Amino acid sequence: MALVELVMPKMGESIMEATILTWLKKPGDKIEQDESVLEVATDKVDTEVPSMHAGILKEILAKEGEVVKVGKAIAIITTDAADTDSPAVPTAEVKKEPVKPSKETVPVVSGGSNGSHAPAVADFKSASRFYSPLVKNIAKEENIPVTELETIEGSGLEGRVTKKDILGYVQNRKLGKTIKAMPAGSTSAPMVPASVSAGDEIIVMDRMRKMIAERMVDSKRTSPHVTSFVEADVTNIVFWRNKMKDAFQKREGDSLTYTPIFIEAVILAIKDFPMINIQVDGERIIKKKDINIGMAVALPSGNLIVPVIKNADQYNLTGLAKVVNDLAKRARENKLKPDELAGGTFTVSNVGSFGNVMGTPIIVQPQVGILALGAVQKKPAVIETPYGDAIAIRHKMFLSHSYDHRVVDGSLGGMLVRRVADYLEKFDTDRSI
Repeated sequence: MALVELVMPKMGESIMEATILTWLKKPGDKIEQDESVLEVATDKVDTEVPSMHAGILKEILAKEGEVVKVGKAIAIITTDAADTDSPAVPTAEVKKEPVKPSKETVPVVSGGSNGSHAPAVADFKSASRFYSPLVKNIAKEENIPVTELETIEGSGLEGRVTKKDILGYVQNRKLGKTIKAMPAGSTSAPMVPASVSAGDEIIVMDRMRKMIAERMVDSKRTSPHVTSFVEADVTNIVFWRNKMKDAFQKREGDSLTYTPIFIEAVILAIKDFPMINIQVDGERIIKKKDINIGMAVALPSGNLIVPVIKNADQYNLTGLAKVVNDLAKRARENKLKPDELAGGTFTVSNVGSFGNVMGTPIIVQPQVGILALGAVQKKPAVIETPYGDAIAIRHKMFLSHSYDHRVVDGSLGGMLVRRVADYLEKFDTDRSI
């Protein structure tokens, strides 16, 4: 018999921790190798964690709702293997010691301009949100009291303060750019209470909806949004797709939708204007080498998720069609991997699938641009012929490009969306797929 640790697995390059949602097994339950033991949530996706060993679940070390770092033990499993087969876990190591209240004190920065300090007890129990041990240690070293720590805007899961957040705050603090600590219980902006009447239904936001809400507010707060609009004539694309879709379905076993065709045009336009494929890091602009296209997908729950097509410029149209269909299908089935939701450099949102003619989408941080694709509609339009102008029925759609006006001026933002429309309108109807 041997005791082995079940640890929080690494679920993506940029994911360092996860929240435990539900334990699928309880102490005493038998576990098969590769059988799912619990469900966890990262800031990217919800997923199940399988066991690397077969045996009996002896002890659960992390409770539901707890945030656990990658690599940390979350459970102990008793296996039938000999002690030499796997590293045993001494009983003393898995016993939980009671947490003693901290008696350390940290100075409090006064609101005065003289920078004087006064001692105060760092009682993190009174904090309104979770702080990691690393953040607490930095706060103590930099003499940041809990009341001041509460004013720091967090970019982590559930709005938690990350190492990057507090180090950035410390840097600004040294430059005299800090804000005064707010009184306990106050908020950054006054909230107008909602009115509730008899018969009203109160729906509690699920975890994903809360996360979406926070990210949308953060994005609008971070980036000054500007939106440029262009109407494109996609008649040639409509006729070409109608001609090719049955053969494509028969050959590939997949549907040929408009989305990969539109994404192809976006990729070509980004190649023409690479300064839209950037990210902002403080006062630095990071020009991304890879073109990774995020595609917004509506879930059955009504929430939204954005899987990413990595190195999208390396696919031909057939490849784009297959990867678009695969990501959309697995997104709706909650089968995406965390890495498939990270690393986007530009995003496309097909609002036309809901019958909308246009939209003003919100940027996915830290990207600087997002393109909304409106519904394709038949419209009378003036066309030029060798014999003069004529009115004909054409298939038209609006493209809406929202961009970060800190680093993308109207000329670049407008030219990008115009170039996408140009590629759509010049689509080669003789091409094969």
